Amino acid sequence: MASVTFDHVYKRYGDVTAVNDLNIQIEDREFLVLVGPSGCGKTTALRCLAGLEDITEGRILIGDRVVNDVAPKDRDIAMVFQSYALYPHMSVYDNMAFGLKLRKTPKEEIKRRVEDAAKILGIESYLDRKPRQLSGGQRQRVAVGRAIVREPKVFLFDEPLSNLDAKLRVETRANISKLHQQLQTTFIYVTHDQVEAMTMASRIAVINKGILQQIDTPQHLYDLPNNLFVAGFIGSPAMNFFAATLRKDGEKLIVDGNGFSVQIPEAKSPIYMPLAGKPVIFGIRPEDIHNPQFAPPGITTQPVEAVVDVTELMGNEIFVYLKTGDHSYVARVDPRTRFHLGDQVQMVFNMDNFHIFDKDTEQAVR
Repeated sequence: MASVTFDHVYKRYGDVTAVNDLNIQIEDREFLVLVGPSGCGKTTALRCLAGLEDITEGRILIGDRVVNDVAPKDRDIAMVFQSYALYPHMSVYDNMAFGLKLRKTPKEEIKRRVEDAAKILGIESYLDRKPRQLSGGQRQRVAVGRAIVREPKVFLFDEPLSNLDAKLRVETRANISKLHQQLQTTFIYVTHDQVEAMTMASRIAVINKGILQQIDTPQHLYDLPNNLFVAGFIGSPAMNFFAATLRKDGEKLIVDGNGFSVQIPEAKSPIYMPLAGKPVIFGIRPEDIHNPQFAPPGITTQPVEAVVDVTELMGNEIFVYLKTGDHSYVARVDPRTRFHLGDQVQMVFNMDNFHIFDKDTEQAVR
């Protein structure tokens, strides 16, 4: 098994910097997810680690070995791509065994590895089939199996679930998490889907425009985002943001938005008092905006008047799209709520869970 280190890694294509001073220490047996919007540089970073791209500056280490100039086949990694890339004329067994045959692995060892991988993935009964006889999820498992049989130090996954339907994505996501627990190997996984990242990762690295924004556990990223980008990217639906000003009212500190004002709890006021009189960005997640009739007990609430714009019944919850002044935002409310288009309603903000960001730097204020 092995740790992986990105040490001041840059990747440039002419004037474009795809990876900008990337520094990440990935521990042995960790499940790290690189997440960010399309084109942010996460796949480029993965390809640099795999040796499919040469880095411009910096070092990449697998364990204690610098692999900048090591050929991909000698890095002891295995990669699963978005496309399954299976040989259509070969059986599942031969697809999984192909790489081992090229390495002159003994036949008995190939048989053992393929059968062990097939058992882990639940595809023992498919070994004689051709890829065209398999569903999308089964093909993806074959592609993962082809990586497992190599018994590498590091597994790399490049958006492996993108071609699957919604139900299959959930199922395969769970299977990959179980696989990590079984193999106890280092997993590095790239996705633009933050739900995948939140549910699978031991840590998440959020990347934007080639720059690492924050790296932390899923819960810590959700609770304490470092900046506006991370706050808006992690969480579904995304955090609501309001242009506002902080103003003092005697000993109270008020968030004054266009069309609403809410008081910051006294215990938290000292943190934000230096920003009094200044424009800020006020952030609150949809799950912290409640129909007062069903607000959880024991939270600190502040009322806000709103107009219902759209409602989306999800079964176990309702997404309510609201307007207050010039602000449009979304609340995630109790399914017993009975709002209709155009209703004038009073919502409550949970002021135990909110975020303030510097308007100029977009950094979180804590």
